[in-house]
Formats: sequence, structure tokens, C-alpha cells
Amino acid sequence: TPTTPPTSGWNPPAHLVTPLNQVWQHVEQTYNNGNLYGFRNYGWDQVMANGGYLNFCVRWDSSATVTATQRDQIHATLARQYKKWMDVMVGHNAWPYTNVPIRVVGWAVRDRNQLQWTDNSVDIYVNNIRENAPQCSEPCGRFFNQNGQYPNCPGGAARHYDQSLWLTDGFGGGAGGDWGQRMGREYFMANLNAENMTILLHEIGHTFGLDDFYDWTPSGVGGFIMKAGSASSITEFDAWMLRDWWRHLKSRYGY
Repeated sequence: TPTTPPTSGWNPPAHLVTPLNQVWQHVEQTYNNGNLYGFRNYGWDQVMANGGYLNFCVRWDSSATVTATQRDQIHATLARQYKKWMDVMVGHNAWPYTNVPIRVVGWAVRDRNQLQWTDNSVDIYVNNIRENAPQCSEPCGRFFNQNGQYPNCPGGAARHYDQSLWLTDGFGGGAGGDWGQRMGREYFMANLNAENMTILLHEIGHTFGLDDFYDWTPSGVGGFIMKAGSASSITEFDAWMLRDWWRHLKSRYGY
């Protein structure tokens, strides 16, 4: 059922009011069999359950080796791109965080020898294959434990992971959802220093509920990152779509 969220703190530019309303009506009708509010594992739910951070597993779905420097670059790039979305929320409509730290707590790989480091800064999961790809321990994954309890995670709740960054050799395009983001390993590594990693930004949008726009465009807006291929960075319209999700969900967290 459509809801009427509070309007306090909600002040989008006049030219975006109509397209934002069109988008929200569309997702309410089409998400989760018409029960958008029944789903409890949006990125929003994960951030709030943690008290303001996100933990990641890197699924290294590749035959390539990784140095400690590359490991740290992958983390830094993920954090830098994620921050572009989270910064949209800072100071907006009672959003409680000024920063949402991104932590990489685990790496999943087929062969331990691919990972060319000996320190214990991340948990390493070897040859735990699911969906034909390495995966971190299911007892540690929020996707598999959506009540937020991790009694069988070897490192306890502190070592749980909310999302996976799934990097696959030869993978074209991307995918994203409550489970994390997937894209080509080659693409990610080639764009470690890019100002905007467009595919990753688009897929993070999905994690926080933003939709695809393959078959329609809201009225009066041009290119934006959630309309694949039409923008390379987060636009004003993307930012207000993100804020609209918070407007509709924040009451579930007491805001």
C-alpha cells in the first residue's frame, strides 16, 4: 500500500518533484511483489544495524594473483566510491552519520597462493565455492543471516560481512543488490584510480534500493547514473532518489 511519508526535511528542487514521485510510485508497485516495505535487507538496513559502517568480503573470482598493495588499493577504491553515495546523505533529513566507514574483513579465493601476503589483516576463505565462485563463510554473511545474528561465524559478529565485492574474470557489465556488487575483475583493476567507477556506482545504487530504467525514463530528467549508459557519475536526480528512499524508510529506524 502506498504510504505518505513525512514531508519535513524533504525539499527537492521543484523540477524534480514530479519525476521523483513517478519513480517512487513505480518501485512501490513493482518491488518485492508489491511489498517494498516488507523487505528488510536494503543497504539502509545494513548500515543502521551496524550503527554506521559496512563490512565487505571480496570474492576474487579470478585466476590472477593479488599483492598486498593491490588488496589495499581495492579496499581504498571501494571506500572512495561508496563515500560518493553516502556523502549525499550527510546532514540531510535526520540522517545520523557524517561518515560510513567501509571495512574489508574477508577475501575468498580458489587458491591461497594467489594472495601474495602473509599478514592476517583479513580473514581468508579458500575454495569455498558457491555459484561457481569463491565465497566468504556463509555463517558470517548478512545475506544468509538477516536477523543480524552470527553465532556460527568464526570471528563473531565483528567479522561478519554485509556485502560482497564480487570480481569475476571476463564479466561484462555489472550486477548489484542487497548481497553486494559484481563486475569484471579487469574493469575494476583498470579503474582503481578513476574519479568515478561508473559500474560500481550504479550497482551500489541498487544495494540501496535504486531501480534500473531500461524501459522507461521519468519525465523531465536527462542522463543519470541509474539509467545505464546515460551518465558516468552520481547526478542531482540520483542523489534525490537516494534521499527519497531514506525519507520512506527512516521511520523503521526511529527517525
